[in-house]
Amino acid sequence: MTAVLVVDDEPVIRNALVDRLDEEGFDAVPAESLAQARAELASRKIDAILLDIRLRDGDGLDLLDELRRAKQTVPVIVATAFGDSERAIRAMRLGAFEYVTKPFDLDALLRAIARAVETPAARGPDPEVRGMIGSSPKMLDVWKSIGRAAASDVPVLVTGETGVGKELVAHAIHEHGDRRAKPFVAVNLAALPPALLESELFGHERGAFTGAAARREGRFELAADGTLFLDEIADLDPLLQTKLLRVLEDRRFERVGGSEQLETRARIVSATSRPTSTMREDLYYRLGVLRIDVPPLRERRQDIPALVQAFLAMAAPPRRAISEAALDRLVEYHWPGNVRELRHVIQHACVMSAAEVLSPEDFALRAAPIEPIHAAPPRDLDLKAALDRLERSMIEEALARAKGNRAETARLLGIRRALLYARLRYFGLA
Repeated sequence: MTAVLVVDDEPVIRNALVDRLDEEGFDAVPAESLAQARAELASRKIDAILLDIRLRDGDGLDLLDELRRAKQTVPVIVATAFGDSERAIRAMRLGAFEYVTKPFDLDALLRAIARAVETPAARGPDPEVRGMIGSSPKMLDVWKSIGRAAASDVPVLVTGETGVGKELVAHAIHEHGDRRAKPFVAVNLAALPPALLESELFGHERGAFTGAAARREGRFELAADGTLFLDEIADLDPLLQTKLLRVLEDRRFERVGGSEQLETRARIVSATSRPTSTMREDLYYRLGVLRIDVPPLRERRQDIPALVQAFLAMAAPPRRAISEAALDRLVEYHWPGNVRELRHVIQHACVMSAAEVLSPEDFALRAAPIEPIHAAPPRDLDLKAALDRLERSMIEEALARAKGNRAETARLLGIRRALLYARLRYFGLA
């Protein structure tokens, strides 16, 4: 019978898991502490472990680390009630089979245990690095992908809208990997003209072109045995895409104007905010052996309060308080600029407001785009009546979005409040 060690110091949760596992035909072995878990592992064969992180006598990840150092291959599913990017990445980098948060979806947990028993996970060492912010399910998937990417050395393609934090993901992969003591070199391919990019990437020899007064090392050389982060890879000139593909295949390149064959050992992590269809297909497959999609902020709104508190603490001068109404407004906002926009909005509010508690009026947010209204053309072709109907519909839509707040409605529509009040009276909406 398959033995599953359940390590959790909360009796209700532990007993419920043991009972359910027994019902499903597993041999559930309870342990309320790390000490008891170690004793069970020493005395009997365990096929899988469900391991809580925060235990009374220590950190569950320490046990995971001990198992990996002892080269024990028992699959471990790490569980926690606290969504934490640092711990999620560390758990996956240490070789955890899965990382789940409480409250459990028991059916999904049982499927994970069944998979773990069938296919033990790969293992690896762990460094201590700074974490990132986010505990939503979508960000938990990102943390797990980072951990798996850090445990390998394959090229990684990070995708997502502008401002979601793609470079932070690249940094995390580097800092959790075996190359963390080596250089991390980043280049934004969209920020440089094609004429300069080849020299920027591969370097140049003295006299290679007008103004090349001395030999210059490119980013591939500077990265050495570390990580080279190519941001906005889909913006790379087609000719340079071909040259980059050749470098990735041969691991060799020449400086501009030179003939010496140089070898590159850098790991490539790339990113794009544009559709990958703009890239050469063969280059895409070479760069995207592992792909990590970073969700936009509007798809993980539950992370916004934690991000707000972090940015408030980082602002100059720092703020300690934000009103509930202001936080609600930030959570409901559509954030076209994602996390980068949120950080700038917080910084702006902290500089411009002298209040101890920030209010909704302290935050400068862009108006949400109002979707076009597709109405059938009027039969009488009365242009004024048609325009009145369209204007009234837009005002009603803006009122609904602003939850009846007239000042916010005027801001959404981009008009003065006095004009809004006049039009409300005209349409009988006042």
